[in-house]
Amino acid sequence: MSHVLLIEDDPAVRDGLQMVLTRQGHTVDAVETGELGLEQLAAVTPDVVVLDLMLPGMDGFEVCRRIRADGDLPIIMLTARSDDMDVVAGLEAGADDYVVKPVLARVLEARIRAVLRRTGSAPRHPDKDQPDVERHGALTIDRGGLAVTKSGTPIGLAPTELRLLLELSGTPGRVQSRQHLLEVVWEHGYLGDSRLVDACVQRLRSKIEDDPAAPVYVQTVRGFGYRFGPL
Repeated sequence: MSHVLLIEDDPAVRDGLQMVLTRQGHTVDAVETGELGLEQLAAVTPDVVVLDLMLPGMDGFEVCRRIRADGDLPIIMLTARSDDMDVVAGLEAGADDYVVKPVLARVLEARIRAVLRRTGSAPRHPDKDQPDVERHGALTIDRGGLAVTKSGTPIGLAPTELRLLLELSGTPGRVQSRQHLLEVVWEHGYLGDSRLVDACVQRLRSKIEDDPAAPVYVQTVRGFGYRFGPL
């Protein structure tokens, strides 16, 4: 089904997840440190990385930043708590999603399936009347080619960032709630975590906005969500 790189220092968690994911049809490379994970990435390219944040030596945040700096490989992070700043820091480092420990294998497998469906794909319900190429000031969005340029310069977006931009730009001026974006971009249902949206918006703004602190394209509508401009 997919090639998973699992970076987890706890042998019980690592062996358990490797066994379950292998039984579900995935090929799993499992290593115990961030350094070994980066070495493995230099040798092979998996479809998705499952990354523990609390690693000995190089921690998961630094591993995440290094992976993201080199490309758009999907990253799902494992964290011990859902209500602390580790989640936000991990998302800001470039993770696409997260799963809270103790890890339920069925939850992780569902997240892996979802992130793989999102990778390199267009929104689930494209508008047939929508042009393949949109121009919004200096920003050009090629929906057919899944490419974004600004003033003629290509912009490298991670798959989740691209899907978020395509979803927002498909209805310029329309406010979309965080929950709606979670459902259509992340495929999370009821009680999804809005921090996923906010962190992805922050990363997207850093790439497409002249001034991320005063965004023109991805605008916040306080108390409601986000809309795409300029209006």
